[in-house]
Amino acid sequence: MSINIILSILVTSLATYVSRFLGVLSSVRIKEESKVFRWFNCLAYATLAALIARTIVFPVGTLSDASYLSRVLVVLISLGIFFITKKNFVYPTIFSAISIGMINNYF
Repeated sequence: MSINIILSILVTSLATYVSRFLGVLSSVRIKEESKVFRWFNCLAYATLAALIARTIVFPVGTLSDASYLSRVLVVLISLGIFFITKKNFVYPTIFSAISIGMINNYF
């Protein structure tokens, strides 16, 4: 292996684990009911929602072969399954993967 590859792995690993370590140290002082914690929680959910929306509207790779209607339909049905199963992530995730594959292959 090249020394550059080893160096880049070490630097990225160090950056990842140092930030996680600092997060663990600072999490002791943060209360879950505080406004700062709630703000970061909202920020994380907003980022996730934006990424999901981007994936639906501007897909990359194999998902771009699926029609816009089929992508939106799978998301809406998956949301319904999510709420029916009392906010369980497993069932809608499995359903969405299987259904988008079936829609693309058979319809």
